[in-house]
Amino acid sequence: MTTQLDAAFPVHTRLTSTAPEGVIPQPRTSDTDLLEATTVPITRGVPSPRTPVAPSRSAEEVDALWESYKSTQSRTAREGLILHFAPLVSAVAGRVGMRLPSTVEQADLVSYGMFGLIDAIEKYQTDRSVKFESYASSRIRGAIIDELRAMDWVPRSVRTKARSVDRAYAELEAKLHRTPTEDEVAQHLEMPVEDLRAIYSQLSTVNVAALDELLGGGDDRPGGVSLGDTLGDERTLDPASSIEAAETKFLLARAIECLGERERIVVVLYYYEGMTLAEIGRVLGVTESRISQMHTAAMVRLRTRLLEAERV
Repeated sequence: MTTQLDAAFPVHTRLTSTAPEGVIPQPRTSDTDLLEATTVPITRGVPSPRTPVAPSRSAEEVDALWESYKSTQSRTAREGLILHFAPLVSAVAGRVGMRLPSTVEQADLVSYGMFGLIDAIEKYQTDRSVKFESYASSRIRGAIIDELRAMDWVPRSVRTKARSVDRAYAELEAKLHRTPTEDEVAQHLEMPVEDLRAIYSQLSTVNVAALDELLGGGDDRPGGVSLGDTLGDERTLDPASSIEAAETKFLLARAIECLGERERIVVVLYYYEGMTLAEIGRVLGVTESRISQMHTAAMVRLRTRLLEAERV
């Protein structure tokens, strides 16, 4: 009995001429039949949300749409042609997008290319011996590039210089088998080193990156780190440094409390009041050399206390 699965996936078989006695002959498939069986298209019925779904049309129907549109400027025929050739826009946008950074959305390229397709349909002449797909591909690609250039704030001259510099680096690396120096690149481009450095300063604003773009992966990776997460804010204090400074101040205060009374006075007057050793000696009624000895002894004790606190 034939089931729906058998009807959907037919398997063409051929039996061998004879089989040994007691052995049930098994069906075998030829290479051609196997290829036909494995290339049965399986449609899920879920169209892409970004690409218009074109109805299946024969060549005669497409020719009828062209004749109707060119003779009567019918909007229905125009829309039918747009839907029929919409996959061509996705194909051209995919080829153009391969050379663009990941920040450029494929859907935007398709939107730009649709304007080129509409323009190609309106200007195409059916009496010419040029295939429409060839004519429309150049118009679609041109529309995408024109829109990208319109949104680019960098002058075309700077883009040209960037390509020439990249080409020079690639040629010199292939020739020298190492990274070329500035002098070698300038000599290859036949320009002074100062002009090459001026080009570098212009190229510093060419490449941009989105702060919310994840580093080292796609948007579907959990726990990804974006470029904005790696940038520090100089207006805020470093938490680690703040904690270390507070801990050092606490340990230093405890170490000062362990000093003798006269040593504490020397430390306070020298480091907090900004007095010299001679001025401290007149306050305490001793010589400057004695104050120097007391200061040295206090520093040794403070250093010992701090080292002991770090070991704990």
